Amino acid sequence: MLDFPRWKIIMISLTAFIGVLLSVPNFLTDEQISNLPGFMPSKQITLGLDLQGGAHFLLEVDTEETIHNLLLNKGQAIRDDLSDENILHRYNVTDDGLVIRLTNSEDRESAIEVISDLIVKVGASITDIGTDDIVIEDGSGAVINISLSEAAVIAQKTQSVQQSIEVLRRRLDETGTRELTIQQNGEDRILLQIPGLESTEEIKFALSQTAAMNFHLTNLSVTPDDLNRNRMPPRTTRYPSIEKDPQTGEPLFYYAIRDEVMVAGEDLSNASYSTDENNRPAVSITFNTRGAKDFADATRANVGKPFAIILDGEVISAPRINTAILGGSAIITGSFTVQEANDLALLLRAGALPAPLNIEEERTVGPDLGADSVAAGEVAALIGLSAVMIFIVLSYGFFGMIANVALSINIFMIFGILSMFGATLTLPGIAGIVLTVGMAVDANVLIFERIREEMSNGKSVLAAIDEGYSRAFGTILDANVTTLIAALILFQFGSGPIKGFAVTLAAGIFTSVFTAVSFSRLLIVTWARKKKPQTLKL
Repeated sequence: MLDFPRWKIIMISLTAFIGVLLSVPNFLTDEQISNLPGFMPSKQITLGLDLQGGAHFLLEVDTEETIHNLLLNKGQAIRDDLSDENILHRYNVTDDGLVIRLTNSEDRESAIEVISDLIVKVGASITDIGTDDIVIEDGSGAVINISLSEAAVIAQKTQSVQQSIEVLRRRLDETGTRELTIQQNGEDRILLQIPGLESTEEIKFALSQTAAMNFHLTNLSVTPDDLNRNRMPPRTTRYPSIEKDPQTGEPLFYYAIRDEVMVAGEDLSNASYSTDENNRPAVSITFNTRGAKDFADATRANVGKPFAIILDGEVISAPRINTAILGGSAIITGSFTVQEANDLALLLRAGALPAPLNIEEERTVGPDLGADSVAAGEVAALIGLSAVMIFIVLSYGFFGMIANVALSINIFMIFGILSMFGATLTLPGIAGIVLTVGMAVDANVLIFERIREEMSNGKSVLAAIDEGYSRAFGTILDANVTTLIAALILFQFGSGPIKGFAVTLAAGIFTSVFTAVSFSRLLIVTWARKKKPQTLKL
C-alpha cells in the first residue's frame, strides 16, 4: 500500500489537477471565460429552477381531441369509399365512435364489407391500429356503429403524450433554452420546467400552437352568399382567415375549402424564414420526397385554381397556382411580421402537436428568490465546511490538515465532474454535495483511527500507515458501494430534483473515495518517507 511507482504518482496528480481545472469556469465571469485559451475548459454548472429562477408549467394533453380527430379521419375515409360504391349514407362522430346511417338498410352487408376493407388499409398505413382494435357493432338495420377498443384508446392517448413531449423538446431547444425538464406526469399530463426564463410569453405561444398544417384546394362553386351563411356542399368546410378585424376580432374572410388534403403537413422536411418578391417576411418550406411528388401532381392538375394553406384551423395563405411547382419547395406569404414568420418556421420545423395542450398550472420563480437560496446555501456551506475542517485539525493535527487538503480537492472535483457533463445544480443537488463531504471526512476518520490503533499496538510509523489504509479500505469501499447503489436507484426511478440529488451523490462518492484513499495516502506517504518520523501525534 505504500508503494507508489512514478506512473501511479503521475496518474493521481493528473486526475486531481484535471478535476480542479474543470471546476475553474464556475468561478469566472462570462467575459473571463470568453478570454480563456481554446484548450481550457469552459463549461459551467447550470443552476436549476430553484436557484436561478425560471418557469414551471403543468400541461394537460387534450387526448380526447386526439381520439375525436382519429375517428373524424376514419369517418371521412369511410364516407369517400361508401360514396364510390354508390352506397347512400350519412355519418357523424360521437363520443363513443362513428355512427353510419344508411339510406337503404339493404346496403348494410355491402357497407360493412367496404368498411372492413378500409379499416385494414387505414390500420396498416396510417394509424398503426390493427383490425382487432376496431369494433363494428353486430346487428341489422340501417345504422352501423363503429368504435375503438379500450386498448386502442389507451394506445392513442399514450402515443399522443409521448409525441407531445418530443415535439415540445424540439421547439423549446431551438429557442436556446438550456437544461429544461420535460417529462410525463400521470396519464395525460406533462411537467415542464425552464430554468432562467423570465418572460413566459414566447413559451406560451409555443405551447398554444399545435402547428397542424395541411394544403387543400378551394371549392370555387360556393357562392359568397352560401359562404357567409355557412351553407357548404358535401366534402367542403368553411375556414376563417388568420387575418382579424382589429375592432371586432372577427375573421376578415372565410374560405370554402375541400376536405381532401392536397399535401399533408407531415410531409414537410424543413421550414425557414424568407422574404417574398416584395421583400416582405415569408416562410420558405421544403417537402420530403412523398410531399414533393404530391405537391407537384396537385399543382400540375390544378393550374389557375387557388389553394389554401391551413394552420390550426385558419387559412394563413390562399395563393393561386400559376404553374406546376416541381421543385419540392414553396414560399408561404401572408401578413407576417419578421417575428411571426420566424415563429411559424420554428413551429413547422419542430412538427405538429398531436393534440392541444392546456396549461393546468403555471408558476414563475423569480431570480431574487433563487439568489436568496444561493446566498443561504453559500453561508451554510461555509459555516459547515469551516466547522468540519477545524474539528478534523483539532482531532488529528497534521494529518487533519492533509485531510482538509483532500477535502478541498474533493469539492473541486465534484464541481468539475458536474461541469463536464453539463449537469443542473439544484438545492437537492447541493444537499448531495454536503452529504458526500461528510462521507469523505468519515473515510478519513476511519483511516486515521485505524492508524492510531496500529500505533498503540507498537508498530512503526510506516507500518501503521500501511495497515491503517489497508484495513480501512474494505470498510470504506463497502460503505460507498451501498450508497452508490442507493444513488443509482434514485436516479433510475426518481425524477427532477431527486435525479439531481442522485447525480451529485454519485459523483461525490467517486471523488471522495479517490481523495480519501489515493490522494491523501499519496500526500501522507510522501511526507512520511521524506521526514521519517519516529512517532505520530494522532
